Amino acid sequence: MNTSAHAAIYARISRDVSGEGLGVERQLADCRKLAADRGWTVAEEYVDNDISAYKGKRRPSYERMLEDIAAGQRDAVIVYNTDRLTRRPIELEEFVQICESANVQQFATVTADINLGNDDGMFMARILAAVAAKESGRKSERLKRKARETAEAGKPNGGNLRPFGYERDQMTVIESEAVVLRILADRYLAGDSLMSLTSWLQENGVLSVAGMAWRTGTLRQTLTNPRIAGLRSHNGVVVATAVWPAIISVATHEQLVAMFARKAVTGRRAPRRYLLSGMLRCGKCGNKLFSAARENTRRYVYMSGPDHGGCGKLTIVAAPVEEWLMEAVLMRIDSPEMADTMHGRAIADERHAALAADLQADQAQMKELTGLWADKVISSAEWKIARELIQPRIFNYERQIAQLTGTSTLTGIVGNGEAVRVTWDSLNLTRQAAIVAAVLDFATILPGAGGGRREMDPQRIVPTWGR
Repeated sequence: MNTSAHAAIYARISRDVSGEGLGVERQLADCRKLAADRGWTVAEEYVDNDISAYKGKRRPSYERMLEDIAAGQRDAVIVYNTDRLTRRPIELEEFVQICESANVQQFATVTADINLGNDDGMFMARILAAVAAKESGRKSERLKRKARETAEAGKPNGGNLRPFGYERDQMTVIESEAVVLRILADRYLAGDSLMSLTSWLQENGVLSVAGMAWRTGTLRQTLTNPRIAGLRSHNGVVVATAVWPAIISVATHEQLVAMFARKAVTGRRAPRRYLLSGMLRCGKCGNKLFSAARENTRRYVYMSGPDHGGCGKLTIVAAPVEEWLMEAVLMRIDSPEMADTMHGRAIADERHAALAADLQADQAQMKELTGLWADKVISSAEWKIARELIQPRIFNYERQIAQLTGTSTLTGIVGNGEAVRVTWDSLNLTRQAAIVAAVLDFATILPGAGGGRREMDPQRIVPTWGR
């Protein structure tokens, strides 16, 4: 017995549910006792907590131990069981090669006495590694199947971090946070940007569940998460109605997803500086007007050239035309015509909800169909026939949902133009532009009398109202 051995203790647990490292601590205690029984000095303890040895993930402490062995700083290794060291046969061979090169022959486990310095010990270690790899594969499949069954039953998936809006049990709604989520959803659909909403959260002292300030990416994930609509998803696909209560409606969820998708396509990222960007047309050539600044004056100009196609012969100062159209929009909000328009949009919103329900039903049917094929209840030919019937319906529903325009932007505004006028300056530019765009389709700017390029004559502005 080598009483002068400077041993390395290695401990690992692949999944630490409690986050307290109790499984690792128990391994270390048993390994320390074994070292004391053999008279070995423990030079260092190497711990990888909550890291799998089967999936090939990096294990920093394990790698550091190998470096110390290769450098001749350790002459013995103790682990609780060989599967704590590795569950991959190829990794076992690498470990043995490093130990042989460093002349480290003393390898001890709490559960079995294995000597890697002889053929019998290596044979046993290889068998144990192969068995561990096979069991890990089976366990992985069992966990995947269990996760799918849990999702299809509409149950939560566990986890240490609770979702915003719900208690740690992931079932009970925290009403104060639910109110925040509803406000965020309504304001985003009304035209507020993610940046302005994260600023609003910070100004009101609302933190994420991790106790951190909100980021736009985190907010995007939260608002598009089917969970807050009472839907259970698995691998990015909604598979069931959840057992927990919804915070927002399914229709609102579909609108949020569609709006995020549209904004991703447009690629608009720079902060808005002009109220009427994209909403003005040239009275000569009919092309769009572009925002541009000259010294300290904001302007809308009509550009020529191959990229724009305009005549390049009109320019108008931004501030006066923005103020005039803002007043016209607020007057329009209080008009009977706007009430009729909103009634038509409300009907469209009802149609949106019906389409969302049909879409969800077809998506669930497609999921069920895939399950039947996976369980070999139906053949590939039968699966293809059924899929070809369902997929076109899903595509059609998604297309119609994307085309519908909701009433969210003008909720609580129609008929209250004067109140909006009073608070107009307190709204951010993104919100102001969303209100204008919800009422105004576009405005045509006619050429100025006498060729004036900078004068703002109200007769030059011809609004075309949305329907």
